[in-house]
Amino acid sequence: MPERTVVTDIDIPFARLVVIFVKLGLAAIPAAMIVGAVFALVMALLGAFFGGTFFVSRWGHV
Repeated sequence: MPERTVVTDIDIPFARLVVIFVKLGLAAIPAAMIVGAVFALVMALLGAFFGGTFFVSRWGHV
């Protein structure tokens, strides 16, 4: 049976933590672009399948 371990404290210097968060923030940009492209593709396929227009202006034409 494996032993249980409890972590009570992690000592990370502030500068290193800032670097980690900057890297995470920069990595989120291309990830958001990919998620947005997938979402746009799914919406385009749904629009083509159901034949509706999702983007109609106030005057009733696209």
